[in-house]
Amino acid sequence: MGLSMKTTSGKILASVALVGTAAAVAGMGTYGAFTSTTNASHSVTSGTVVIALNNGASNTLSVPVTGLLPGDSVEKIATLSNTGNSALNNITLTTSTTTPSLLTTNTTDGLQLTVESCSVAWTVAAGVDTCSGTTTTVLATSPVVGANRPLAGLAALASGSADYLKVTTTLPTTAGNTFQGAASTIAFDFTGTQRTGEVK
Repeated sequence: MGLSMKTTSGKILASVALVGTAAAVAGMGTYGAFTSTTNASHSVTSGTVVIALNNGASNTLSVPVTGLLPGDSVEKIATLSNTGNSALNNITLTTSTTTPSLLTTNTTDGLQLTVESCSVAWTVAAGVDTCSGTTTTVLATSPVVGANRPLAGLAALASGSADYLKVTTTLPTTAGNTFQGAASTIAFDFTGTQRTGEVK
């Protein structure tokens, strides 16, 4: 006697086969899909923060001074430029010395510093600097040595701009005999700080 597909065992085998085929078809549908891809790229370059003191006739800060007496003033000129491609939030001046003397340690009778800016280059004649444009005091008179002093109203905050500075150092008339023969070397460091971050 032969086995009939109409038996219970035959029906179970046929059902298993159909379920397996349906699962295979469903699986094929899961991995098939339409796709589309697009892309873009952009270049990013960081900015530069650069301030510089011009050399030559427009910068006499490094010229030494001798024979200073109480009541004397020394005027030096310097062109401070923003040669970077970024605007600045501020520019500060730090003055220091590695050879201290009464000239730099006595904050009342020692050397006093004032910094002014002219809207055009200073005119120098017979040792006196004059401004034919507009003069702005960017650092009020204060002891010659000081750290991180902000300079007000500078054009060099803008990229590509410059300030024509006059740096005046004065020995007050109150400096007494103890100041005779005193000597110090003053270093001038200008520091520019980047503008506040912004959304580009």
